[in-house]
Amino acid sequence: MSVGETPLTIVGNLTDDPELRFTPSGVGMAKFSVASTPRSYDKTSGQWQDGTAMFLRCTAWRDLAQHIADSLTKGMRVVVTGRLRQHNWQTDQGENRSMLALEVDDIGPSLRFATTTVTRLQRTNGAVPAPSNGGWSTSPGAPATSGWGAPSTGDEPPF
Repeated sequence: MSVGETPLTIVGNLTDDPELRFTPSGVGMAKFSVASTPRSYDKTSGQWQDGTAMFLRCTAWRDLAQHIADSLTKGMRVVVTGRLRQHNWQTDQGENRSMLALEVDDIGPSLRFATTTVTRLQRTNGAVPAPSNGGWSTSPGAPATSGWGAPSTGDEPPF
């Protein structure tokens, strides 16, 4: 980690299945969002109260991206560590936009309310296989997407 980077650990639930895509050169990338909702105990009512949910977009690369896509699904509670990044871009209409996202260093299922079995993988050459179409799409002939599963509108960050 470099000086000035903002490390972050978040515990929450995947809002959808991770989306695995590949760069034109065959590098794997997984995109997903994690929802984290704080809870506090209200002594007056004797009940737990949910706070405001935070949704954080996350990106993982290479082997980690493939492992995430193979292992995690919508609704799973996860513990994610990474570096907080701010992305700035301009829409087709010239409007400035920015968002915070997490560049994932590590992720795993939360074992607080679940169990899992871990399978250690044997490394071969460390490469993630490229899709047959060689592009960013998840399937041949698929429409261009924003990276978050919806058709691109120009309002999304260019990553």
